[in-house]
Amino acid sequence: MSEYRVIGVEGLPEIREGDDLAALVSAACALEDGDVVVVAQKVVSKAEGRVRLLDRVEASRYASEISGDRDPRQTEVILSEAARVVRLRPPLLIAQTKHGFVCASAGVDASNAPESGSVVLLPEDPDASAEQIRARLRELTGLAVAVLVTDSFGRAWREGTTDVAIGAAGLRVLHDLHGERDPAGYELHATTIAVADEIAGAAELVMGKLSRVPMAVVRGLDLAGSGRAQDLVMPADRDLFR
Repeated sequence: MSEYRVIGVEGLPEIREGDDLAALVSAACALEDGDVVVVAQKVVSKAEGRVRLLDRVEASRYASEISGDRDPRQTEVILSEAARVVRLRPPLLIAQTKHGFVCASAGVDASNAPESGSVVLLPEDPDASAEQIRARLRELTGLAVAVLVTDSFGRAWREGTTDVAIGAAGLRVLHDLHGERDPAGYELHATTIAVADEIAGAAELVMGKLSRVPMAVVRGLDLAGSGRAQDLVMPADRDLFR
């Protein structure tokens, strides 16, 4: 019988800048070779100091004009993190980040921020963040694990959000079935499974948004590889909605 487990890592403290996330997860959970350690973007960003205090931000006239009922200083931070504004319906702003992700508010979020009047930004390089945590876990435990950094994204034409991988290290993020044949003999020509995003969504079910469980371990999958979350970003020449 095929199966895998998703284990929430509980009892972690409030994350502060400079915290060793690998040390925290390895102390809180008995890891095994082949595990996928899933870490919420918010705690990675906090540990890396990716937090902005709004009282240190001056909003531009444009930010004030498009903010609606949102603090214009937060809109200014969003614009500073955006490479391109994709859609705007104040105060909703969908942007492409400098990483290439298309998401609400360029990933800038006030929820679960470390203090009132602050916002949390995406990591500068989420793939590098995942690799650093993975390398540190190997140093601490001697185990070969994979790491995903995840965040909640909305989806065009679908209500609600789901977690996706924005950083990855030590696993295949895509499973390409091109050239494989189904039981009836039909050859697959375009099927590629975003396994890193599927793992992110599964992990979110035990992590939640309000339960203060910012990490999870997914066990029982054989996905070792060298993919990056950047591999999941649609190339511009294939983006039909750009």
